[in-house]
Amino acid sequence: MSTERTYGISELAQEFGITARAIRFYEDKGLMTPLRDGQRRVYSGRDRIRLMLILRGKRLGFSLREIQDILDLYHAERGEVGQLRYFIAKMQERRDSLMRQREDIDLTLQELDRLEADCQTLLVRAEA
Repeated sequence: MSTERTYGISELAQEFGITARAIRFYEDKGLMTPLRDGQRRVYSGRDRIRLMLILRGKRLGFSLREIQDILDLYHAERGEVGQLRYFIAKMQERRDSLMRQREDIDLTLQELDRLEADCQTLLVRAEA
């Protein structure tokens, strides 16, 4: 008989601030596989950690496929060189993408500042 702590879907949804539907979606995508007690889903501590990693991956902008790869890495034997290299490469790709987005946002903000200044000048002239 296992004494491992288990969780219900509502409990996990509340803890992570998401809906039960979102958790079922991750199950449908094969990212989580809770046990069943009749119709009730029973989540283990491992499932809870997987959900935490899924949400972290989403927050970092990874695709569901990339999240699955990250989960596989997390549960793989430590020191798996190929998987670690893959994960590092994915993080570098994501960082590069975010840096490009930051540059685009900075340029857009500069352009908006210039346009607003031009409009303010025109407004002052029009009101004079």
